[in-house]
Amino acid sequence: MSATPVLTAHGVSITYEVDPPVQAVKDVSLTLHRGEILGLAGESGCGKTTFAYGLNRLLKAPAVMTGGDVEFHDVDGTDINVVGLSGEGLRRFRWDKVSMVFQGSMNSLNPVMTVQAQLEDVFITHRPGMRKAQRRERSAELLELVGVDPNRLGAFPHELSGGMRQRIMIAMALALNPQVMIMDEPTTALDVVVQRGIIREIMRLRERLGFAVIFITHDLPLLIEISDRIAIMRDGAIVELDDAEKIYHDPQHEYTQKLLASFPSLRGERGDFVRLGHGETPVSAPTPSGGIA
Repeated sequence: MSATPVLTAHGVSITYEVDPPVQAVKDVSLTLHRGEILGLAGESGCGKTTFAYGLNRLLKAPAVMTGGDVEFHDVDGTDINVVGLSGEGLRRFRWDKVSMVFQGSMNSLNPVMTVQAQLEDVFITHRPGMRKAQRRERSAELLELVGVDPNRLGAFPHELSGGMRQRIMIAMALALNPQVMIMDEPTTALDVVVQRGIIREIMRLRERLGFAVIFITHDLPLLIEISDRIAIMRDGAIVELDDAEKIYHDPQHEYTQKLLASFPSLRGERGDFVRLGHGETPVSAPTPSGGIA
C-alpha cells in the first residue's frame, strides 16, 4: 500500500428527497490510498452502498448529493473533481478510473447475451478504436485473469455457476485497468467455499495489478482479515476509522465493539443476545470471555 492518495471524499452528504427527506449519508470524509484495501463495514441500511454510489456518480433520484466533494488523484498527477463531471467527461471517468462490482452483481449479466458479447460491449463503448480481434483477445485475457476458462466466452449466463458469473463481473470491472475498484458485497449469495475463492482472487489481482479497493460488507471479521484499514459506518456517518489490526484488538467506538461482539465464536460458549441499538433485530453474541473465531 502506498501513502499516496488516489480518491478523497470531503464532507459527503446524500439525501433521499422523499416525504419526509431521509439523510442517508452525513458529512463523510475519508481518503483511499493507492493500492490499499479499505473496508467499509456496517449493518444493512447504514448508508454504505449509497455512499459508494455517490463516489462514482451513480446516484439516481430521489437520491441527491447535498454536500461535499469527491476528488480523484490520477496516476499522472492530475486531480479530477468528480462532482463537477458531466456528459462525456463523466463517461470517460467511470470504469476507466473507478469501476464498481455491484451488490448481487452475479445476477447482473444480460441473460440473452454471451459472455463475450457483454465483455466486448465494454470496449465498444469505452475503446471505440479497438479492432474486433483486439476485443476478443482482451476478453480472453480477462477471463484467464480471473480464473475462468476462455472457452466460456461463448457461454450464456445460465450456463455458468454463481462463482463464475461473479468472476466475470469482476473481469468486466477490470477491463479498462481502473485505479480504484469499489466492491459492494461481492460475495453475497455465494456459498462459503466459493466466497473464499473469490476473496483469494481479489487479493491476488490487487497484488498483481496494484489497484485500490473499497470493499463494502457487513461482515466485519472478513474485513479484518483482508483490509489495510477499516471504516465503521452507522446511521450514515463514519464512527471509527483505523488500521484493521487496531480495529480488531482495540476498537474505540461502542458500536464497533458491539459489531465485533455480534459474531459468535466457534470456540466460546453460547452467550446472550446483543442489540446494536435503534431497534435492530438482536443477534447472537459470545460471552465477554469468547472471541472472534
